[in-house]
Amino acid sequence: QVQLVESGGGLVQAGGSLRLSCAASGRAFSGYAMGWFRQAPGKEREFVGTIGGSTGTTYYADSVKGRFTISRDNAKNTVYLQMNSLKPEDTAIYYCAVARGRGIVVLANYYDYWGQGTQVTVSS
Repeated sequence: QVQLVESGGGLVQAGGSLRLSCAASGRAFSGYAMGWFRQAPGKEREFVGTIGGSTGTTYYADSVKGRFTISRDNAKNTVYLQMNSLKPEDTAIYYCAVARGRGIVVLANYYDYWGQGTQVTVSS
């Protein structure tokens, strides 16, 4: 069973940057796609971005494209989400997740394991 722990969240002003980390334990995830999702209070969890487990291909939601970057360090069994030009609407709890296979997927129900989340708050 994969265990994921997110870190790096915090409070930042609009226009600022944060880098989130997701460290996995119990199993290597280099062969699996990884995803980042977020959930704001009172809203449903939404897709942020994903990175493939083989080629490292990335895909992002339109709302974050050009501002967020996903990367992974398989030696550390860790995936990152670099968030730049943050906006107040980016405020949410951010979750990382492991997909069922190597290919990138967008829907949350295709991810099998989830972290507990880390809070990101962007002030105006």
